Amino acid sequence: MEKDKILAVVNGKEITGEDYNLFMQSMDPQLAQYFMAGDHQKEIIDELIYQQLLYLDAKERELDKQEEFVNVLNKTEESLLKTYAIGKLLEDVEVTEEELETFYKENADKFDVPSGIQASHILVEEENLARELYEKIKNGEEFEKLAEENSTCPSSQRGGDLGMFYPGQMVPEFDEAAFAMEVGEISEPVKTQFGYHIIKVTDKTEEKQNTLADVKTQVRDEVKRLKEQTAYLDKIKELSEKFDVQITE
Repeated sequence: MEKDKILAVVNGKEITGEDYNLFMQSMDPQLAQYFMAGDHQKEIIDELIYQQLLYLDAKERELDKQEEFVNVLNKTEESLLKTYAIGKLLEDVEVTEEELETFYKENADKFDVPSGIQASHILVEEENLARELYEKIKNGEEFEKLAEENSTCPSSQRGGDLGMFYPGQMVPEFDEAAFAMEVGEISEPVKTQFGYHIIKVTDKTEEKQNTLADVKTQVRDEVKRLKEQTAYLDKIKELSEKFDVQITE
């Protein structure tokens, strides 16, 4: 809504489009979506009027002078000022193309995507049951159906599908076995701390070396974060030398 538009006047105080927009921004996102989806403008304006009436009443009753309110107000002001000060400190932090290129060259391997696999598994507690299920699969029974009926892992609801994962994301024994397999291969029972797994590899992806163009947004975000962190710590160091700080515990 246009911020200068006058929506109502309460005891000489104008309620504007800016008040309307701020109220909508402060609202729970799902509730705001509900009000934005239909013709609820009058309801919102009415609520803004009600709140202004409550404000006028509170001022008339001098609630703003009560000690409890003053304490809350002071704490709120302090919190807002801290947040504002951090924002002002960091608002001028910018990232140059040269900084992007330098950071990427020094950290290119961090932005590469390692080879990954997609696999399903059946997890059971007893080795005998695991071997029995493995034999059933070898004899033609459907892996996914056996996973749904027997696996103790929540992935059983998806036929044992674990989705795509990369080296180091699974426990070592599972990781080692899965990454040594070919697509379509089914393992004999693999023991881990969770029990016995029968693993089926369903897909593989090759390692990808990203160029700066591929990951420029990620690189920019990381460089900006590091520069902001440096600016923040430098400012804290400066202020620590300027103001007296005593740690009492």
